[in-house]
This record gives sequence, C-alpha cells and structure tokens, in this order.
Amino acid sequence: MADAASDIFAALAHPTRRQILQDLKDGELAAGEIAARFNATGPTISRHLSVLRQAGLVAERRDANRILYSLVGERLALSVGDFLSTVCPEQIVLREVRKRTPSRPSTRTPKTTKTSEA
Repeated sequence: MADAASDIFAALAHPTRRQILQDLKDGELAAGEIAARFNATGPTISRHLSVLRQAGLVAERRDANRILYSLVGERLALSVGDFLSTVCPEQIVLREVRKRTPSRPSTRTPKTTKTSEA
C-alpha cells in the first residue's frame, strides 16, 4: 500500500480535486452542491470525492438523505509541511510563507528621540 504522502499528493494532482478542497475551505457542502459547481457528471465528482476521502483530506457525514463533505485541513497542512521540511531548507519555506502572509499593522509605538531643551 502506498504511504500517506503519496496518497495525498496523488489526490492533489487533479485540478478538480484541488478546486473541491478550495470550495470546502469555507465549510461543508453536500455532494450535489459540489457537483453543481463543475461541468462533470455526478459519478465523476463522486470518484474525485472518494479519492480525497481515501487520502484523508475530506470527511463525510450523513444528514438525512444527503452526504456532507468537509475539509480536513490539518491533515493537508501537516502532510505537505512534513514533506517540504524534508526537501527544502526551513529558511526558504518560512521566507515564502511570510511573503504570502498579510502583514499586520504594528502595535508598537514609534521610538522618539529626546531633544535637549535650551
């Protein structure tokens, strides 16, 4: 059996599956809602969801007659992070993450220089 990282990267290899993950980042969606976002058949989307579920990237739960899917973002972040830490120097990864993270306004008060009063 393939290792978890291989399953995750195989799941991420298809653009439709990556888009499904992006769609789920804001909350769970029913299978029909996911399928309606794509120009693909229901069975095709079902197969994509199955690959994502087997890789541990989405969770599913039943709600009456619907199946709701949600993102398992922690698994994705940890798996990709673990892989990157083995192949990239940590400084490069941190630098790139910082570039993409919006900077927060500083809460520090600016330093003032004392001037002598004459």
